[in-house]
Parts: sequence; structure tokens; C-alpha cells
Amino acid sequence: MINNQMSRGLIQTLTIALLMCSCNSPKDQSNKIGTEMDIPLIGFDYIGSYPHSTNSFTEGLLVHDGRLYESTGSPKELPRTRSEIGTVDLRTGHVKTKVEIDHNKYFGEGIVILNERVYQLTYKSKTGFIYDVNSFKKIAEFAIPSKEGWGMTTDGTNLIMSDGTNILTYLNPEDCSVIKEINVTENGFAKGYLNELEFIHGYIYANVWMTNTIVKINPTNGRVIGVLDLSSYATNAKSVFNGSLEMNGIAYDSIRDRVYITGKLWPKIYEIKINHNK
Repeated sequence: MINNQMSRGLIQTLTIALLMCSCNSPKDQSNKIGTEMDIPLIGFDYIGSYPHSTNSFTEGLLVHDGRLYESTGSPKELPRTRSEIGTVDLRTGHVKTKVEIDHNKYFGEGIVILNERVYQLTYKSKTGFIYDVNSFKKIAEFAIPSKEGWGMTTDGTNLIMSDGTNILTYLNPEDCSVIKEINVTENGFAKGYLNELEFIHGYIYANVWMTNTIVKINPTNGRVIGVLDLSSYATNAKSVFNGSLEMNGIAYDSIRDRVYITGKLWPKIYEIKINHNK
């Protein structure tokens, strides 16, 4: 009698559990995950690769008037590096220095060119520099509005900078005052460690520090809407030069619709074509 009662109790318990599970079926769960968790991978085609100096601790990369510009930093533990801005010869990887800042005072970070001016961030000194794009004569200095300076780009009207957090700050190019900030999120959570930036077809692309990914950000709401997985290039760079560090550097050639990517101390710059439909 006792055994029969126990059996009925177990059956009732199992039945209730099954009913509860059916209220939240696997199909419902998969739909939830599909709408909230999946950030689509962005397709791209490999075009080619070019030499890159393994002395270049890349912090900024951009194309302007058909030239590839690079900004580099100078960690104390890597005495061969320099904090400079220069043009890159894609045939040789040689950097023609345009300006160099005192590495004892400043650590060079991201750059952007807008209205014939070059804007340069520094890491922790809270000081930025503005140069004439033709002569690279220093025009002015400006106060960086965050604790650190990382990457820069422009939407054609404003400067946009990152500081290693999930916040992107829009600056007025005239006086570098703050216009607005956007909080970048991925699946509702803050997406931090945003580094080098590029503005492509109305969207902000950002290297994520210490990863081999670039995220595509909708600037109207700050949401990550796509991811470029470039792990294969990081692996290739490491196989060529074991001292290769993290990926950092995105430069968009709007005339040819091509993107150049590289990393700190990488031996190569890679050229890709992004599928803008994804």
C-alpha cells in the first residue's frame, strides 16, 4: 500500500514537471536565443596582403587622399618603438615619419583627418594634438575629455573617439568640445574595450582590445549589429612573426571600397572587402 502511494506520488510529480517544461518548450527557448543572443557574422573576401613594420605598435590606421596613414605608440618595454604618425609604403612596409612626439611624455594613440587637419590622441596624458595635414606643423593642443585616449574616426562632421570603455564620444572638430556620448551594447550588455575605430557606410567599426574581432556598431542606438572574425589573419601574422601582438587597425578606402587591417607589431597588412549587406 505504501509502495503504491509512493509510486502515484512520483508519477504526479513527474507529470507536473513535464507540464511546467512544456510551458517553456525548447522551441520557445531557441526563438528567444535567436532574437536576443545571435550577433551575425559579417562576410568578407580576402584581397591580398602587404608588408608591415614589426616595429610599429599600431594605434591608428586610416586612408586619406590615396595614402595610408599609421599612428603608433611606444611602450617602455619595447624601446625600438616610437610614438609617431607617418605614411605607409605598401610595397615595402616602410613608414615615412611625418611627426613624432616625445615618448618620455606622451604615448601616441589614434588619429583621424578631417577638414585638412590631423587629430591625434595620447594614452593617459589627457592631451591631444592637431596638425596641418600638408605640413604636419602643430596647430594646437586639446584636452582629452576622458581618462584615456584610444581610437578615433569621423562621420564627416564630428570626431568620434574611444577610451577603452563601451563609451564613444563625439567631439566638435573646431574646439574638441564634447557633443554627445553613445553607450555601446551587445545583447543589452555594455561592450567594453573598444579600441581603433573606422566609419564605414554609416556605421562605426571598432577593434575589441585583446580579441581578433571587429564589431559593427549602429551609431543611432549604440547597438552591436555585426561581428568580423579575423582570427585567421591573427594566426597567420603570428606564424610569420612570433612577436605579433593584438589586432588593432582599421582603414577604409572609400574609393576602392576596401578595408586594410593590421595589428601591433604585425608583419603584414591585410586587405579585405566587407559584405556590407550583413
